[in-house]
Amino acid sequence: MPAAANRPVSQNVTSNVASSFDHWKHLVAQSFVPLAARTSDVDGFRGQMRSRVLDRMSIVEVSGSPYEVHRTEALIAQAGERYFKLNLQLEGTGILVQDNREALLRPGDLAIYDTNRPYTLAFEEAARSIVVMFPCDALSLPIDYVGQLAAVRMPGGAGLSGIVGNFIRQLSENLEVLSGPSGSRLVTNALDLVSTMLHAEMDIAPDRMKPQMLLVTSAREYIEANLSDPQLSPASIASAHFISTRHLHSVFQESGTTVASWIRNRRLDGARRELKDPLHAGKPVNVIAANWGILDAAHFSRIFRDAFGVSPREWRRSG
Repeated sequence: MPAAANRPVSQNVTSNVASSFDHWKHLVAQSFVPLAARTSDVDGFRGQMRSRVLDRMSIVEVSGSPYEVHRTEALIAQAGERYFKLNLQLEGTGILVQDNREALLRPGDLAIYDTNRPYTLAFEEAARSIVVMFPCDALSLPIDYVGQLAAVRMPGGAGLSGIVGNFIRQLSENLEVLSGPSGSRLVTNALDLVSTMLHAEMDIAPDRMKPQMLLVTSAREYIEANLSDPQLSPASIASAHFISTRHLHSVFQESGTTVASWIRNRRLDGARRELKDPLHAGKPVNVIAANWGILDAAHFSRIFRDAFGVSPREWRRSG
Protein backbone atom coordinates (compact mmCIF):
# COMPACT_ATOMS: atom_id res chain seq x y z
CA MET A 1 0.00 0.00 0.00
CA PRO A 2 1.57 3.31 -0.96
CA ALA A 3 2.39 5.45 2.03
CA ALA A 4 0.87 8.52 0.45
CA ALA A 5 -2.49 6.84 -0.03
CA ASN A 6 -3.06 7.36 3.69
CA ARG A 7 -1.31 10.71 4.06
CA PRO A 8 -0.01 13.30 1.60
CA VAL A 9 3.74 13.15 1.26
CA SER A 10 6.01 14.37 -1.48
CA GLN A 11 7.40 11.51 -3.58
CA ASN A 12 9.56 11.45 -6.68
CA VAL A 13 8.89 9.23 -9.67
CA THR A 14 10.09 5.69 -8.98
CA SER A 15 11.01 3.18 -11.67
CA ASN A 16 11.77 -0.47 -10.89
CA VAL A 17 12.74 -3.38 -13.12
CA ALA A 18 11.99 -6.74 -11.52
CA SER A 19 15.09 -8.91 -11.19
CA SER A 20 12.96 -12.00 -10.55
CA PHE A 21 9.32 -12.95 -10.09
CA ASP A 22 9.75 -12.83 -6.32
CA HIS A 23 11.03 -9.28 -6.73
CA TRP A 24 7.96 -8.55 -8.89
CA LYS A 25 5.63 -9.82 -6.17
CA HIS A 26 7.39 -7.50 -3.71
CA LEU A 27 6.95 -4.53 -6.06
CA VAL A 28 3.26 -5.34 -6.50
CA ALA A 29 2.73 -5.50 -2.73
CA GLN A 30 4.64 -2.24 -2.30
CA SER A 31 2.71 -0.35 -4.97
CA PHE A 32 -0.83 -1.53 -4.26
CA VAL A 33 -2.84 -3.35 -1.63
CA PRO A 34 -1.68 -6.91 -0.75
CA LEU A 35 -2.12 -9.21 -3.75
CA ALA A 36 -1.24 -12.80 -4.63
CA ALA A 37 0.71 -12.83 -7.92
CA ARG A 38 1.28 -15.84 -10.20
CA THR A 39 2.95 -16.59 -13.53
CA SER A 40 3.31 -19.67 -15.70
CA ASP A 41 6.95 -18.77 -16.47
CA VAL A 42 8.77 -17.91 -13.25
CA ASP A 43 12.26 -18.15 -14.74
CA GLY A 44 11.49 -16.14 -17.88
CA PHE A 45 9.34 -13.48 -16.25
CA ARG A 46 10.06 -9.82 -17.05
CA GLY A 47 8.31 -6.91 -15.40
CA GLN A 48 8.66 -3.19 -14.76
CA MET A 49 6.81 -0.51 -12.78
CA ARG A 50 6.96 3.26 -12.96
CA SER A 51 4.97 5.16 -10.35
CA ARG A 52 4.27 8.33 -8.45
CA VAL A 53 2.07 9.22 -5.52
CA LEU A 54 0.22 12.53 -5.83
CA ASP A 55 -1.71 13.53 -2.72
CA ARG A 56 -4.01 10.57 -2.02
CA MET A 57 -3.79 9.10 -5.51
CA SER A 58 -1.11 6.80 -6.92
CA ILE A 59 -0.43 6.37 -10.64
CA VAL A 60 1.46 3.22 -11.62
CA GLU A 61 2.44 2.19 -15.14
CA VAL A 62 2.84 -1.59 -15.18
CA SER A 63 4.37 -3.70 -17.94
CA GLY A 64 5.25 -7.35 -17.81
CA SER A 65 5.23 -10.89 -19.15
CA PRO A 66 2.03 -12.92 -18.75
CA TYR A 67 0.93 -12.94 -15.09
CA GLU A 68 -2.13 -12.65 -12.89
CA VAL A 69 -2.94 -11.13 -9.51
CA HIS A 70 -5.64 -12.18 -7.06
CA ARG A 71 -7.25 -10.20 -4.26
CA THR A 72 -8.54 -12.83 -1.84
CA GLU A 73 -10.78 -12.69 1.22
CA ALA A 74 -7.77 -13.45 3.41
CA LEU A 75 -5.79 -10.55 1.95
CA ILE A 76 -8.78 -8.22 2.26
CA ALA A 77 -8.93 -9.06 5.98
CA GLN A 78 -5.43 -7.55 6.35
CA ALA A 79 -6.46 -4.25 4.75
CA GLY A 80 -6.93 -0.84 6.30
CA GLU A 81 -8.36 1.86 4.06
CA ARG A 82 -10.63 0.93 1.16
CA TYR A 83 -9.57 1.88 -2.38
CA PHE A 84 -10.86 1.98 -5.91
CA LYS A 85 -8.47 1.09 -8.73
CA LEU A 86 -8.96 2.27 -12.29
CA ASN A 87 -7.18 0.24 -14.97
CA LEU A 88 -6.32 1.77 -18.35
CA GLN A 89 -5.08 -0.85 -20.81
CA LEU A 90 -2.24 0.42 -23.03
CA GLU A 91 -0.88 -2.71 -24.75
CA GLY A 92 -1.98 -6.33 -24.90
CA THR A 93 -5.21 -7.55 -23.34
CA GLY A 94 -6.29 -8.10 -19.75
CA ILE A 95 -9.17 -9.89 -18.05
CA LEU A 96 -10.69 -8.35 -14.92
CA VAL A 97 -13.10 -10.41 -12.82
CA GLN A 98 -15.09 -9.09 -9.84
CA ASP A 99 -18.61 -9.68 -8.49
CA ASN A 100 -19.32 -12.40 -11.07
CA ARG A 101 -18.60 -9.97 -13.90
CA GLU A 102 -15.75 -10.32 -16.39
CA ALA A 103 -14.31 -7.53 -18.52
CA LEU A 104 -11.99 -8.18 -21.46
CA LEU A 105 -9.79 -5.09 -21.68
CA ARG A 106 -8.15 -4.10 -24.95
CA PRO A 107 -5.85 -1.11 -25.55
CA GLY A 108 -7.67 2.10 -24.63
CA ASP A 109 -10.28 0.39 -22.43
CA LEU A 110 -10.94 1.38 -18.82
CA ALA A 111 -12.38 -0.58 -15.88
CA ILE A 112 -12.83 0.16 -12.19
CA TYR A 113 -12.69 -2.26 -9.28
CA ASP A 114 -12.89 -2.24 -5.48
CA THR A 115 -10.02 -3.49 -3.28
CA ASN A 116 -12.50 -4.41 -0.54
CA ARG A 117 -13.96 -7.27 -2.60
CA PRO A 118 -12.17 -10.23 -4.21
CA TYR A 119 -10.97 -9.79 -7.78
CA THR A 120 -8.66 -11.29 -10.37
CA LEU A 121 -6.69 -9.41 -13.01
CA ALA A 122 -4.97 -11.63 -15.57
CA PHE A 123 -2.74 -10.96 -18.58
CA GLU A 124 -2.26 -13.98 -20.85
CA GLU A 125 0.28 -12.14 -23.02
CA ALA A 126 2.83 -9.39 -22.50
CA ALA A 127 0.89 -6.28 -21.56
CA ARG A 128 1.20 -2.70 -20.36
CA SER A 129 -1.36 -0.74 -18.38
CA ILE A 130 -1.80 2.24 -16.09
CA VAL A 131 -3.40 1.69 -12.69
CA VAL A 132 -4.77 4.66 -10.75
CA MET A 133 -5.52 3.91 -7.09
CA PHE A 134 -7.36 6.25 -4.72
CA PRO A 135 -9.42 6.05 -1.50
CA CYS A 136 -13.10 5.37 -2.06
CA ASP A 137 -14.10 8.62 -0.36
CA ALA A 138 -12.16 10.60 -2.98
CA LEU A 139 -15.10 10.27 -5.38
CA SER A 140 -18.33 12.22 -4.96
CA LEU A 141 -20.36 9.05 -5.58
CA PRO A 142 -21.60 6.53 -2.99
CA ILE A 143 -19.35 3.47 -2.77
CA ASP A 144 -22.20 1.03 -3.44
CA TYR A 145 -23.13 2.98 -6.54
CA VAL A 146 -19.61 2.76 -7.97
CA GLY A 147 -19.63 -0.95 -7.08
CA GLN A 148 -22.31 -1.51 -9.71
CA LEU A 149 -19.68 -0.66 -12.33
CA ALA A 150 -16.93 -2.95 -11.01
CA ALA A 151 -15.39 -5.04 -13.81
CA VAL A 152 -17.48 -3.31 -16.46
CA ARG A 153 -15.53 -2.52 -19.63
CA MET A 154 -15.59 1.17 -20.57
CA PRO A 155 -14.37 1.41 -24.19
CA GLY A 156 -11.73 4.05 -24.74
CA GLY A 157 -12.40 4.78 -28.38
CA ALA A 158 -14.78 7.69 -27.86
CA GLY A 159 -17.00 9.51 -25.40
CA LEU A 160 -16.17 10.35 -21.81
CA SER A 161 -14.16 7.16 -21.25
CA GLY A 162 -11.95 8.20 -24.17
CA ILE A 163 -11.44 11.65 -22.66
CA VAL A 164 -10.64 10.19 -19.22
CA GLY A 165 -8.28 7.61 -20.72
CA ASN A 166 -6.36 10.26 -22.65
CA PHE A 167 -6.13 12.47 -19.55
CA ILE A 168 -4.75 9.62 -17.44
CA ARG A 169 -2.31 8.66 -20.19
CA GLN A 170 -1.04 12.25 -20.28
CA LEU A 171 -0.62 12.26 -16.49
CA SER A 172 1.39 9.06 -16.68
CA GLU A 173 3.64 10.43 -19.42
CA ASN A 174 4.38 13.57 -17.38
CA LEU A 175 4.87 12.21 -13.87
CA GLU A 176 8.14 14.08 -13.44
CA VAL A 177 6.52 17.50 -13.74
CA LEU A 178 3.53 16.78 -11.51
CA SER A 179 4.31 18.42 -8.20
CA GLY A 180 3.17 21.16 -5.85
CA PRO A 181 -0.16 22.96 -6.28
CA SER A 182 -0.40 22.19 -10.00
CA GLY A 183 -0.04 18.48 -9.31
CA SER A 184 -2.72 18.64 -6.61
CA ARG A 185 -5.09 20.46 -8.97
CA LEU A 186 -4.54 17.88 -11.69
CA VAL A 187 -5.27 15.06 -9.24
CA THR A 188 -8.52 16.79 -8.27
CA ASN A 189 -9.37 17.27 -11.94
CA ALA A 190 -8.64 13.61 -12.68
CA LEU A 191 -10.94 12.39 -9.91
CA ASP A 192 -13.66 14.81 -11.01
CA LEU A 193 -13.39 13.40 -14.54
CA VAL A 194 -13.61 9.84 -13.23
CA SER A 195 -16.75 10.74 -11.24
CA THR A 196 -18.29 12.34 -14.32
CA MET A 197 -17.48 9.28 -16.43
CA LEU A 198 -19.07 6.94 -13.87
CA HIS A 199 -22.16 9.13 -13.74
CA ALA A 200 -22.43 8.87 -17.51
CA GLU A 201 -21.80 5.11 -17.59
CA MET A 202 -24.86 4.54 -15.42
CA ASP A 203 -26.82 7.27 -17.23
CA ILE A 204 -27.79 8.71 -13.86
CA ALA A 205 -31.23 10.19 -13.49
CA PRO A 206 -33.15 10.60 -10.22
CA ASP A 207 -35.64 7.91 -11.19
CA ARG A 208 -32.84 5.37 -11.79
CA MET A 209 -30.99 5.87 -8.50
CA LYS A 210 -31.95 4.27 -5.24
CA PRO A 211 -33.45 6.92 -2.91
CA GLN A 212 -30.64 6.61 -0.36
CA MET A 213 -27.97 7.02 -3.08
CA LEU A 214 -29.74 10.08 -4.43
CA LEU A 215 -29.92 11.51 -0.93
CA VAL A 216 -26.23 10.87 -0.21
CA THR A 217 -25.21 12.48 -3.50
CA SER A 218 -27.38 15.54 -2.80
CA ALA A 219 -26.05 15.83 0.76
CA ARG A 220 -22.44 15.63 -0.42
CA GLU A 221 -23.06 18.35 -3.00
CA TYR A 222 -24.60 20.50 -0.25
CA ILE A 223 -21.56 19.90 1.96
CA GLU A 224 -19.16 20.87 -0.84
CA ALA A 225 -21.04 24.13 -1.36
CA ASN A 226 -20.98 25.00 2.35
CA LEU A 227 -17.59 23.84 3.64
CA SER A 228 -16.60 27.40 4.55
CA ASP A 229 -19.57 27.71 6.92
CA PRO A 230 -18.43 26.89 10.49
CA GLN A 231 -22.08 26.16 11.36
CA LEU A 232 -22.25 23.30 8.85
CA SER A 233 -23.39 20.22 10.77
CA PRO A 234 -25.44 17.05 10.41
CA ALA A 235 -28.43 18.97 11.79
CA SER A 236 -28.15 21.79 9.24
CA ILE A 237 -27.65 19.31 6.37
CA ALA A 238 -30.64 17.25 7.48
CA SER A 239 -32.78 20.37 7.80
CA ALA A 240 -31.84 21.49 4.28
CA HIS A 241 -33.01 18.10 2.97
CA PHE A 242 -36.18 17.94 5.11
CA ILE A 243 -35.15 14.73 6.85
CA SER A 244 -34.19 13.77 10.39
CA THR A 245 -30.58 13.83 11.52
CA ARG A 246 -30.91 10.15 12.36
CA HIS A 247 -31.94 9.32 8.81
CA LEU A 248 -29.01 11.35 7.42
CA HIS A 249 -26.56 9.42 9.62
CA SER A 250 -28.13 6.15 8.51
CA VAL A 251 -27.77 6.75 4.75
CA PHE A 252 -24.16 7.93 5.15
CA GLN A 253 -23.32 4.79 7.13
CA GLU A 254 -24.85 2.69 4.35
CA SER A 255 -22.53 4.43 1.89
CA GLY A 256 -19.47 3.51 3.97
CA THR A 257 -18.72 6.69 5.92
CA THR A 258 -20.14 9.15 8.46
CA VAL A 259 -21.37 12.71 8.03
CA ALA A 260 -18.77 14.15 10.41
CA SER A 261 -15.83 12.32 8.83
CA TRP A 262 -16.94 13.33 5.33
CA ILE A 263 -17.11 17.02 6.33
CA ARG A 264 -13.77 16.82 8.15
CA ASN A 265 -11.98 15.06 5.27
CA ARG A 266 -13.28 17.46 2.64
CA ARG A 267 -12.24 20.47 4.75
CA LEU A 268 -8.79 19.02 5.41
CA ASP A 269 -8.26 18.22 1.73
CA GLY A 270 -9.18 21.80 0.78
CA ALA A 271 -6.98 23.34 3.47
CA ARG A 272 -4.07 21.06 2.57
CA ARG A 273 -4.17 22.18 -1.07
CA GLU A 274 -4.44 25.85 -0.08
CA LEU A 275 -1.46 25.59 2.27
CA LYS A 276 0.75 24.58 -0.67
CA ASP A 277 -0.69 27.10 -3.13
CA PRO A 278 1.72 30.02 -3.81
CA LEU A 279 -1.31 32.29 -4.24
CA HIS A 280 -2.01 31.81 -0.51
CA ALA A 281 1.61 31.86 0.70
CA GLY A 282 1.03 35.05 2.70
CA LYS A 283 -2.03 33.78 4.55
CA PRO A 284 -1.57 32.60 8.14
CA VAL A 285 -2.47 28.99 8.80
CA ASN A 286 -5.39 29.93 11.05
CA VAL A 287 -6.89 32.09 8.28
CA ILE A 288 -6.71 29.21 5.82
CA ALA A 289 -8.34 26.92 8.39
CA ALA A 290 -11.11 29.47 8.89
CA ASN A 291 -11.65 29.65 5.13
CA TRP A 292 -12.60 26.00 5.36
CA GLY A 293 -14.93 26.40 8.31
CA ILE A 294 -12.49 25.45 11.11
CA LEU A 295 -12.20 28.39 13.53
CA ASP A 296 -10.21 26.72 16.33
CA ALA A 297 -6.55 26.82 15.27
CA ALA A 298 -5.43 24.25 17.86
CA HIS A 299 -8.18 21.86 16.80
CA PHE A 300 -7.21 22.32 13.14
CA SER A 301 -3.56 21.56 13.87
CA ARG A 302 -4.50 18.46 15.84
CA ILE A 303 -6.85 16.91 13.26
CA PHE A 304 -4.46 17.82 10.42
CA ARG A 305 -1.62 15.96 12.13
CA ASP A 306 -3.89 13.01 12.92
CA ALA A 307 -4.91 12.79 9.26
CA PHE A 308 -1.58 13.44 7.54
CA GLY A 309 1.17 12.78 10.09
CA VAL A 310 2.58 16.33 9.98
CA SER A 311 1.45 19.72 11.28
CA PRO A 312 -0.04 22.29 8.87
CA ARG A 313 3.16 24.36 9.08
CA GLU A 314 5.38 21.33 8.42
CA TRP A 315 3.23 20.41 5.42
CA ARG A 316 3.49 23.96 4.08
CA ARG A 317 7.30 23.95 4.43
CA SER A 318 7.71 20.53 2.81
CA GLY A 319 7.79 22.06 -0.66
